[in-house]
Amino acid sequence: MSAIAEATDILKGGEFLIRDSRPEDIFIPEELNEEQLMVKQMAVDFLQNEIVPNRAKIEKQEPGLAPALLKKMGDLGLLGAHMPAIYGGTELDTNTNTVISDVFGPMGSFSVPFAAHTGIGMLPILYFGNEEQKQKYLPGLITGDIKAAYCLTEPGSGSDALNAKTRADLSADGTHYVLNGQKMWISNAGWADLFIVFAKIGGEKFTGFIVDAHTPGITLGAEEDKLGIKGSSTRQVFFENAKVPAENVLGEIGKGHLIAFNALNIGRFKLGVMCIGGNKEVINMAVSYANERHQFGQPIGNFGAIQHKIAEMVIRNFAAESAAYRTSECMHDKKTKEEAAGKSFGQATLEAAEEYAIECSILKVFGSEVTDFCVDENVQIHGGIGFSEEYPAARAYRDSRINRIYEGTNEINRMLMVDQLFKRALKGQLDIVGPAWAVQKELTSMPSMERLEGPYAEEHKAIADFKKVILMVAGGGAKMQMDGKLNLKDEQEILMNVADMLIDLYAAESMLLRIQKLAGMEKKHPQEFYDAMLHVFFHEATARMAKNATDALASFAEGDLLKTFLMGVKRFTKYPAINVKEKRRQIAEVVRKEGGWCF
Repeated sequence: MSAIAEATDILKGGEFLIRDSRPEDIFIPEELNEEQLMVKQMAVDFLQNEIVPNRAKIEKQEPGLAPALLKKMGDLGLLGAHMPAIYGGTELDTNTNTVISDVFGPMGSFSVPFAAHTGIGMLPILYFGNEEQKQKYLPGLITGDIKAAYCLTEPGSGSDALNAKTRADLSADGTHYVLNGQKMWISNAGWADLFIVFAKIGGEKFTGFIVDAHTPGITLGAEEDKLGIKGSSTRQVFFENAKVPAENVLGEIGKGHLIAFNALNIGRFKLGVMCIGGNKEVINMAVSYANERHQFGQPIGNFGAIQHKIAEMVIRNFAAESAAYRTSECMHDKKTKEEAAGKSFGQATLEAAEEYAIECSILKVFGSEVTDFCVDENVQIHGGIGFSEEYPAARAYRDSRINRIYEGTNEINRMLMVDQLFKRALKGQLDIVGPAWAVQKELTSMPSMERLEGPYAEEHKAIADFKKVILMVAGGGAKMQMDGKLNLKDEQEILMNVADMLIDLYAAESMLLRIQKLAGMEKKHPQEFYDAMLHVFFHEATARMAKNATDALASFAEGDLLKTFLMGVKRFTKYPAINVKEKRRQIAEVVRKEGGWCF
């Protein structure tokens, strides 16, 4: 059913649903080259030497510390790794930038100022600034001499960003705009030098502005008393007749939504990657405690219940990491292709992130939810000590919760990924209709009796079947909508069912491709160890796929049609029964012996 991408092809965003990739098409962290490993080590050294010793001070927001740390990162080139050399950036490739985000995942509260500055603070200027604006601001942002914040959310507009009330009015002489309004939940607000602000010109045209944070008429609220990420500055920003030069309009008037949404794509990707990196430290924490804590005369890590938790943390994070580096390579290839066609560095970077918006949303949701699972199980493994603020398990637990909210809530991201898929199909960018009809025809035919052969044959069949069941559900829903029996926009539960199926498909296929690639490489562990993780993940994903498909179909189909669909679910969610108990024990044994994350 799925076509195989040619060697010269780059899989388009969302195309993983209808086309197959090969192991050689993806990038995995086990094949980092010497230069990438050097950059990784530099990031590790910064984390260990500058962040870890200062964690208590960061949590208390010691005055001047966060800006000073950003400046040190700038001096090392870490703030401009994703920026053009012409403005002072180091212009590293996409995969190297992914490694940096991965390493910095365990930074705790300081991950917020870093991510806000390098992402939504800098990227709007790179993507949409004119040449004069880029030359004026990017060098200082890259060195850390200028610190950035991003002002989008308002008391009455969060996910509904275009409902903003902050307005900008052009002065009579046309030299400046007067800003009035209020922004909230603004990261870095307490010490930022520059704000990316969104306001409606004349109360109508949603537009971006580059605003000097020290402009008269700008005031700040008190620091928010937050559940987690307490070491990050989060304040309200008030604009009262604040004058902004007309030349500081960012992008086109009335096109602020393009800035807001495109800046978030790469932000979602990096958030997912940083979650994955943070999970590694949490896994190390859990394994260390499980090895050291004795009960009933032995380490608690000897008990099956604890081994189950450790193994599951590792399996899910390995799957998420596989998906992240696969997406990183896709964006790298797209960016390289666009630059070769004559696009500027910034435009090529923008188009790469926009192309893989679906995958970025998948990683944001999957990565943040794996994090919540890991930090929760880590507290449980620690028992009462895990509930004490004297130990790091509690901080990790609190800090993780924001990840499912910012950069677009996970609910919004789930609906966005499905909406993007349908929009691309309607525009002819993805041929989903043909494969969906092929699945419908298959439902009325006899099941194939062809025997599976070759390495990972069961997993390849499972991936093909996952794609079929998603196409069956999505196609059935789309047909109901065409017949006027359903409005999918009003059926968020169905959209989230489909989104969860897409997430499981993408994670499972990415994991399979990585493990296939590892089969032909020298590696740290025997292939059986990786296979054990693969088998458990596929076993669990198959069950989730069946449940989500059933829930969605029963929401809009009934009678004989529902019976036909449910037979399809049964046909397309078959995977051999796995002794997951023994597989998880095998995984936990290796991880405990290695002392934690060991890839």
